[in-house]
Amino acid sequence: MTKVELELNGKQLILETGLMAKQSDGAVVVKYGDTMLLATVVADKKPKEGLDFFPFTVDYQEKTYSAGKIPGGFFKREGKPSEKEILTSRLIDRPIRPLFPKGFYHETQGIVSVLSYGDENLTDVLGIVGISAALNISDIPYNGVIGAVKIGLKGDQLIINPNLNESNDLDLNIVVAGTEDAIIMVEGGALEVSEEDLLRALKCAHNEIKKVITPQVELRNLAGKPKRAIPAIFENPELKQELINFISVDIQEAIRIPDKLRRQASLDTILTEAIEHFNTSEYRLKYGYLSEDAIIKDIANIFQSYEKEVVRNMIIHENIRADGRKPEEIRKISCYTSILPRAHGSALFIRGETQALAVTTLGTAADEQKVDSLEGEIYKTFMLHYNFPPFSVGEVKPLRSPGRREIGHGSLAERALKAVIPPKETFPYTIRVVSDILESNGSSSMATVCGATLSLMDAGVPITAPVAGIAMGLIKSDEKVVILTDILGLEDHLGDMDFKVTGTEKGITAFQMDSKIEGIDFEILREAILRAKEGRLFILDKIKEVMPEPKKELSPFAPRIFSMKIKQDKIKDVIGTGGKVIRGIIEQTGVKIDINDIGIIHIASSNEESARKAIEIISGIVEEPEVGKIYTGKVKRIVDFGAFVEIMPGVEGLLHISQISEKRVSKVTDAINIGDDILVKVIEIDNQGKIRLSRKEALRKK
Repeated sequence: MTKVELELNGKQLILETGLMAKQSDGAVVVKYGDTMLLATVVADKKPKEGLDFFPFTVDYQEKTYSAGKIPGGFFKREGKPSEKEILTSRLIDRPIRPLFPKGFYHETQGIVSVLSYGDENLTDVLGIVGISAALNISDIPYNGVIGAVKIGLKGDQLIINPNLNESNDLDLNIVVAGTEDAIIMVEGGALEVSEEDLLRALKCAHNEIKKVITPQVELRNLAGKPKRAIPAIFENPELKQELINFISVDIQEAIRIPDKLRRQASLDTILTEAIEHFNTSEYRLKYGYLSEDAIIKDIANIFQSYEKEVVRNMIIHENIRADGRKPEEIRKISCYTSILPRAHGSALFIRGETQALAVTTLGTAADEQKVDSLEGEIYKTFMLHYNFPPFSVGEVKPLRSPGRREIGHGSLAERALKAVIPPKETFPYTIRVVSDILESNGSSSMATVCGATLSLMDAGVPITAPVAGIAMGLIKSDEKVVILTDILGLEDHLGDMDFKVTGTEKGITAFQMDSKIEGIDFEILREAILRAKEGRLFILDKIKEVMPEPKKELSPFAPRIFSMKIKQDKIKDVIGTGGKVIRGIIEQTGVKIDINDIGIIHIASSNEESARKAIEIISGIVEEPEVGKIYTGKVKRIVDFGAFVEIMPGVEGLLHISQISEKRVSKVTDAINIGDDILVKVIEIDNQGKIRLSRKEALRKK
């Protein structure tokens, strides 16, 4: 076994190899405090035929035994990945993927297994480090070493790798990954922090990343295997030149068509004509191709490479984009609200050829989402779900359950809005927003943020401020750099960076940056962040033109929730034995009732009158007698010296014979009998809680 160590914030970061999972191509055990995980990588020995992309997947899995727990539910074993596991798998994949060499088409899988879960709260960060270390000691070709760190901000203080307790109360919480020279990925959320605070956190993160890279290099030097040879990428230079001459003019024209579908249709036609022209026995013989499939594949590869070159050169040298915009321009924006009559809140946000239909539904405490994680059970009162149907891009595909991309985009948008959602104490609703992408040409997750903001305000949710989002891109060629605002799908596909930033007028609420090259220079990041602020403020103005503030009234179809507070010792009275009392109230009024342990009661109903009736019943149950107040009571027992009268459920007082009437009463039953409803006044409550009543004073008062 080979082991290297590094002290990090007072704890040892340990990387070990040679003991576990020795049949994988690379396996590293990562230890930090009480947290321990196993990262493995395996690549097929033969390349996958017919691919033009790198088939790489990362799977992050949490073993419940790592936290000393047994899985909940009927099946007592781990099942399908949780949302957190899916999001962490994506988080690990994104900074690792760009550093594989071109031409390596062997199916490759990385698996991160959490074996021991401590309070360090760093399994995502350690997972990135583990996969990077495993790749570096393996024989799989890989072009770099990745470090990762979590940075928190509280006030003005930056916290490196905040633990579980610290993470609950941060103004900023981000994961940053990168190489020795540059940042490759950023992911996180914030409570309206400034651009300068974010940049300060990124600079701090990169310094820590360099430290984490050192033990990985040391482990590679001690235990690394020789790398596999990468097959040379064959490119026929004669075919390439002749093909470019054939398609050049047509591609230059097609790539400038503003409409996405028309542009793609034109490009498809050019490719089809090129294949028909060159896929002949004459050309196959001329260029040495033995089959039609081989020459068609090379024609398609050359075509795509040239298309990318044309798009990038047009942006770099002419400052013009495919849809005719300048680099800093934002597409036309249109906003519509209240478009679904029965929904609690709805909005359609359109930016260029991207449309997001966002719909808000308000529910009660019974609709909260229970999340069972290694940290324990939590309940979510705000959820945002993102859907990307195939028709949004003119495709035909079977409808499946949400994929990693949909879950990831939904999580980003949810994080963006979480900072402005009112606390449960002031708005006791469970809130669900669904974003259905109806049309997509880039930045659909940011359109979701904008549409969701409008939808929430349309539903009357008192968000603290509107939130907008924008996606920034990058084209980098030698020393020339162009930053793009509000990128198209084409620019995302052919560009070098996708940087999404969301926020209010006050500051940033969420961000996500992915690089398709070997990292982004810090100064480029600074400019992109500042340009994103300009774009965000422009979009916020468009949102506020349509809906400057949340509606004052909820939809008539939304439930009304009324809150009341009772004493804790009265909770049992409202619930009753076996829940008998509360069930009776629900059956009588048709409302939903939720009572928490401190005596706060939420009563929900779409009918306000029913809710008021339930409040009245509960108030009667928990009401306490007051001296001087007159009650209608029922005679429960009669004794020689008076009667015991129930003035409220379970509360009796003594009506002395002398207090029954102004006239002298010699026998109680001469004036009242068991079962009679009589007016009585509370005249005394002693230190022991005993109640004295008077009928004659009540009658005199009347």
